[in-house]
Amino acid sequence: MKRKTAMMPSLVRAMLGGLFIAALTVRPSAATELEGVHFSDKYQSGNVAMRLSCVGLLRYKLVFKAYVAALYLGDGAAADDVLADVPKRLELSYFWSISGADFGKAGDHILAQNVDAPTFAALRPRLDRINALYRDVKPGDRYALTYIPGVGTELALNGTRIGVIEGADFGAAYFRIWLGDHPIDARLRDQLLCARRDPEDKHAAAPSVEHRVL
Repeated sequence: MKRKTAMMPSLVRAMLGGLFIAALTVRPSAATELEGVHFSDKYQSGNVAMRLSCVGLLRYKLVFKAYVAALYLGDGAAADDVLADVPKRLELSYFWSISGADFGKAGDHILAQNVDAPTFAALRPRLDRINALYRDVKPGDRYALTYIPGVGTELALNGTRIGVIEGADFGAAYFRIWLGDHPIDARLRDQLLCARRDPEDKHAAAPSVEHRVL
């Protein structure tokens, strides 16, 4: 028990910072279940319909399950359009407990690598608002980020809305944390966009040390 407790801080940093060794991508047929986590094949927000794109399981050091992630895209939207002004939803189902405060710290760190300094400064007030919304999670909890054009980016925990941050600019920037050019983990981004990559590919770019949560 002591050994497991001692490894928790570094494991949480790895989960948030994207230091993963292997991952598995699943293309949905109808509904999808991976590692006991179920994802519906569709998501409806008002009159906006989205379809499940791809699902990935990430492991830490080939042994520890980190989380399962799923990406939904608006009907008619292609994976290449994911950062455009289109409906999208990202669901993350966790296998480990994480402090709410850690989400904001990790998100800010990665987002700063995906937008320029003036953009980051302009987003700062809204980043503070969404960071304040994050709560502690335990195994089995699921966060969802849903962007709807004209509405904003909704953060929900276990199906309950916590808050909405307005702005197409915010949505486009915030999803870059997972899906941008310098995401939390490039393997995860590729899997969510259904770009298959062999986990054993030694030529695949590994996440940099600077992605650690300090």
